[in-house]
Amino acid sequence: MRFVHETLPQRVRFATGESARAVAEEVEHLGARRVMLIASKDEAALAGPIASLLPVVRRHDEVVMHVPVEIARRARRAAADCEADILVSVGGGSTTGLAKAVAMTTGLPIVAVPTTYAGSEATNVWGLTEESVKRTGADPKVLPRSIVYDAGLLTGLPTMMAVASGLNAMAHCIDSMWGPRADPLDQVLAGEGIRRLALGLPRVKQGGPDIGGIEETLYGAYLAAVSFASAGSGLHHRICHVLGGMFDLPHAQTHAVVLPYVLAFNAPNAPEAERRIAEALDASSATAGLAALRATLDAPNSLKACGMPEEGITKAAGRILEAVPANNPTPATEDDIVRLLKAAWEGSEPS
Repeated sequence: MRFVHETLPQRVRFATGESARAVAEEVEHLGARRVMLIASKDEAALAGPIASLLPVVRRHDEVVMHVPVEIARRARRAAADCEADILVSVGGGSTTGLAKAVAMTTGLPIVAVPTTYAGSEATNVWGLTEESVKRTGADPKVLPRSIVYDAGLLTGLPTMMAVASGLNAMAHCIDSMWGPRADPLDQVLAGEGIRRLALGLPRVKQGGPDIGGIEETLYGAYLAAVSFASAGSGLHHRICHVLGGMFDLPHAQTHAVVLPYVLAFNAPNAPEAERRIAEALDASSATAGLAALRATLDAPNSLKACGMPEEGITKAAGRILEAVPANNPTPATEDDIVRLLKAAWEGSEPS
């Protein structure tokens, strides 16, 4: 064996129904006294009980998908103006992403409280969008010091948003099987993440307060993010970051649509990864297993429905090609990328 694996330093708490107390304890553990709480207006009700137990000096609610640089600049100024010594983010990937943008330049610690299955809370990856280009990178300063998972905060997540977000987590797992730095430990974590997500998401799809199903899915999403943070961004995420920044597409839905096409493209040239994915999905093949799960979930199925213009296919292909990892299992040409995007735009059968 020849590989290097880095485990990121982070406290993780699963605290169903106890997020307010757990967050307060994490803030105290970090010795912080001045909290800037970041939560969108839509998350205000969920953030309220958490805020009530914290020394909040600023509540910041300007949260925008893909973290535009001007939004990040205003949040950084707000943190400086209120002299915050810690950030508490309550929300999905956009909220966590904004907290990361602040931490990147200020060094402030983050306590993250996820309300979707985005997984950003467990990675050291940041993303910023400027002039329709989404840039990403890794920085230890943006890794939240603590995560508090509370399944009770996700009972009100709209079903189709939960499905898309869960499939985004599944994409983290599958990309981790062949990412630029993928190693055997990443593949073990990703395989278990796939298995847990496949168990939890059908329960979440049924709707209602199925705490057990939400916990299963949250656990899978956490494993997905940990493996992804180590393995690095593969072809799937390179595609979705270009499309999201270029066309301002909904993040989770874009990932949910693109995933089966990237799997079909890479699986034939990654037999060990394909076997692991199929086994985790309890299926004869990885593509068949994912297709069956997506059918059960009534998953989003076209980039056209996400709002991507058809002329964007050729516009995005060249930029995606530049970002394809050198060790992607299947070598990609611009024609390959165009065909993949066209199929995903139409929602045709992956092949």
